[in-house]
Amino acid sequence: MFYASRLRPVPGHLRRVWIVAALLLAAAGCDRPVEPWTAARPADQADLCRRIDATLAQARDARRLDASVHGAWQAVHGILAFGHDFPIAHHGGVSPAVDYLLAGGLISGWVLRPGAAGVVAVVEEGSTLAQGHPDQWLGYLSQCGVATDGTALVGGLPLETKLVVAGREFTLADLLAQARHDVRPGQESSWTLMALAAYLPPDASWRAGDGRRWTTEDVVRMEAEADIFDAACGGAHRLYGLAAAVAAYRRVYPDGPPPDSGWAAAEAVLTDCIDRARRFQQADGSFSVHSFERPATSPDVFATLGATGHVLEVLAVALDDESLAEPWVTRAADRLVTLLDRTADVDVECGALYHAAHGLAIYRLRLCPPAAITRPPAAALSPSGDR
Repeated sequence: MFYASRLRPVPGHLRRVWIVAALLLAAAGCDRPVEPWTAARPADQADLCRRIDATLAQARDARRLDASVHGAWQAVHGILAFGHDFPIAHHGGVSPAVDYLLAGGLISGWVLRPGAAGVVAVVEEGSTLAQGHPDQWLGYLSQCGVATDGTALVGGLPLETKLVVAGREFTLADLLAQARHDVRPGQESSWTLMALAAYLPPDASWRAGDGRRWTTEDVVRMEAEADIFDAACGGAHRLYGLAAAVAAYRRVYPDGPPPDSGWAAAEAVLTDCIDRARRFQQADGSFSVHSFERPATSPDVFATLGATGHVLEVLAVALDDESLAEPWVTRAADRLVTLLDRTADVDVECGALYHAAHGLAIYRLRLCPPAAITRPPAAALSPSGDR
């Protein structure tokens, strides 16, 4: 797995040393008092908002990815968290990572080709550079762009956004068309569902490549009935897709779904898993390292960071405003900021880092005043790559 360092990737032997050092520092509190595990303090909301701003700025600007070293998997996760504001270094310059990728910039793992219905994003299961799940790129591009100035919640890139594949110009709509064409019974569709929720009305229907008629509700039911605990990242991505779909449904139908619908099945799964997250939460505010399955702790600070970030990301989309402001969620956000602060000077695995940042960005946008984060200087994000 690739890591996001402050300046450049660290060689493997040094990374191992740094990880051990980080664990020791975390145990020692990085020269700061360690909060008792039995008495986590509720955070002052205004102070927490300021800390989130600073933490997000550090995660975005101090941990620079480089296209010659990192892969598309890392870059797309950064885009998920920061949208157009996320930079990547390449060929001696720096530009927005999303512009670089969609214009066909060279980076390992960004493998797309024209398909029967649009554009195919090639899946390489288990890869740490390429797309590891069906429609992962499309799902994250549909959910990116949480505004740092408080003007939007989750926007995602518009379907008309241009996409260069094999020297030809397409749009994100071609990725979505291929995703609908390729959907099949029983397939992993967590990221597909994110895109369907973002781009199509809840009552959308289409015919897939095998001739079967599908609706968005069919995909929702399929995901709701699939295994949660054995799914990727403890089920967090499956739950996020369900939460995004339910939120989109309730924006159109605020009275809620019929009791026997796929939407109601999704809400039942979300309600159960949210309750599990609350019950399994640790006294310091972090979430179980087994996420929604059972309570568990770990001496590995990175395991705690990854689980807490993924769970908070789900909560930030699934909970209503009143529930999101409850003390148990505040404690989790406060603890996540502390974990990111304590690992600011060491490598952090990109998935854990950017999902945590994305969760915090949505949380702070919903509960805090407009962000104080400033965009990088224009010269540092020149689309041409010139400094």
